[in-house]
Amino acid sequence: MRERTQVLIAGGGPAGTTAATLLAQQGFDVVLLERERFPRYHIGESLLPSLLPILDIMGARELVERHGFVRKSGAFYGWSGQEWALRFDDPGRPATHSFQVIRSEFDHLLLQHARHQGADVREEAQVRHIAMPDGRATSASWSTADGREGEIDFAHLVDATGRAGILGARHLHTRRVHDVFRNVATWGYWRGTTPLPDAPEGAIGVFSLPEAGWFWAIPLHDGTLSVGLVTDKRSFNQARSKLGSIDGVYDDALAQCPLLARMLAGAQQASALKVEADYSYTSDAFCGPGYYLAGDAACFLDPLLSTGVHLAMYSGLLSAAAIATVLRGETDEETARSFYQTTYQNAYERLLILVGAFYRIHDGRDAYFRQAQALSRSDQQGLRLHESFLNIITGAEDLHDAQNHSLDFLYDKLRKPLTSHHRHGLGGHGTSHMLPLPTTPDQAAAGLYLSLTPYPTLRPAH
Repeated sequence: MRERTQVLIAGGGPAGTTAATLLAQQGFDVVLLERERFPRYHIGESLLPSLLPILDIMGARELVERHGFVRKSGAFYGWSGQEWALRFDDPGRPATHSFQVIRSEFDHLLLQHARHQGADVREEAQVRHIAMPDGRATSASWSTADGREGEIDFAHLVDATGRAGILGARHLHTRRVHDVFRNVATWGYWRGTTPLPDAPEGAIGVFSLPEAGWFWAIPLHDGTLSVGLVTDKRSFNQARSKLGSIDGVYDDALAQCPLLARMLAGAQQASALKVEADYSYTSDAFCGPGYYLAGDAACFLDPLLSTGVHLAMYSGLLSAAAIATVLRGETDEETARSFYQTTYQNAYERLLILVGAFYRIHDGRDAYFRQAQALSRSDQQGLRLHESFLNIITGAEDLHDAQNHSLDFLYDKLRKPLTSHHRHGLGGHGTSHMLPLPTTPDQAAAGLYLSLTPYPTLRPAH
């Protein structure tokens, strides 16, 4: 069985469904192959307010709003002896709320939406191999759960296969794990928990530990609380050797976190623990001839600032705009790819630095864990700090001064709160400022910027 499509999307998570929806809405021929049958489990449950404008562009906002997910109006931090609340209704934020989602349900909503918008969505159909004659992605072989096989030719591929990364990780071998976040995450679900009295409604709780690591606590609409431990790999392995099991590490860490212990007093653990390690990585390039890497297939950071789903949908939007502009003959492929690479890399690098800055700013009694989060020389390799961050945050006049020690210079700047913000957390240097959609000519990359009306497309800046 051999067929052809204009755009093949490999993977049905948020990155893939965002790209599929936006391309299908414009009348392009889109096939989406997803290896599993939805709904399926996935971690990454706390969403940022900056996602809501993307849901609006997709026409999916109402679906999510009416589903019944917990409305997330902010975050609460108990970190290195400090406590503070962050509320999303502060001026200048992209939305007054976001959502805490059960990802199996959220991802299923987006997959169904892509299908309803005209994408040919096929579940339990796994992409097995990408053919790349002369270095260009041109076709894919696939198989289904019931034994069918086929090949499909395409003009453009969006690899949205997540951590599996069929193209970047398995074919091209361009993925590298960050030294900075060689962490382990261990999580489970609890029932009968008590909310923190000082936290905003539906807030995520983030709690540091005295020596190594931190916890997340995310309320979900099925009545459970997602509780996850993040710690560096060395500390995790030492604790497991000492305590004898992963459950022992988790329980011991909970006993060291009074704020979270208060939430769990009288509660019952309702699931077995899950574990992931070395999940922070990037790819040497986010696109190439005939293909775009989107979402976790391209890169993943750290769960601290809940950036995973945003980067997925952000890159899905950018890849759809780039592909649509090329298919309409309004720009050439190389220019569109340059726009995508620059814009997506800038967004990723800003968040990489922001997460690192949070760990570094709060380097109190748990200094070993903070030191473990320092960006190594290997992590900094390839970062274009001046282009992607410094010229936005510090101003062009500071670039010369920061040339030789740009990362230290930037961290010093991030320690200083923005006007009218308190001196805690990131002092207003939040993710909503780090992830602007490049929708004006002064935000252009490769001479192009993103226009959202009447559909997402790339337009020349001059």
